[in-house]
Amino acid sequence: MKQYKYIINDNEYVVDVGERKGDTTSVCVNGETYNVTVIPEPKPQKKTVPPPPAPQKKSEGENDLQDALRSPLPGTIVEITTSVGTDVKEGDTLVVLEAMKMNNNLTAERDGIVKAILVKEGEAVKENTPLITFE
Repeated sequence: MKQYKYIINDNEYVVDVGERKGDTTSVCVNGETYNVTVIPEPKPQKKTVPPPPAPQKKSEGENDLQDALRSPLPGTIVEITTSVGTDVKEGDTLVVLEAMKMNNNLTAERDGIVKAILVKEGEAVKENTPLITFE
């Protein structure tokens, strides 16, 4: 048995704590015995964090859209002035886009070779739609 002394609100208490049997412990406070049931603390639940998704590998021949010529605004493709494999220079007109009743020439932003044309003439496109990719 363990004995403890407590002062609560200026009153002294002598507490004898007996052996624990299951969830019950015998406690004697200033000569009066009590059977105390101990409520076990809940075990903390392990939080599982799902693993991050695996990076997707590009399939062979998949277009790299990072450097693609993109539509600056919504409109309709009126004309495509290049073809796959064409060597283009910065400033060459590649696509004519009709937007807000005006034809807009979309030009190559750098020298390169046309890898893929992702749209067709007459197709409606949204802003930032990839139009042409380069090697």
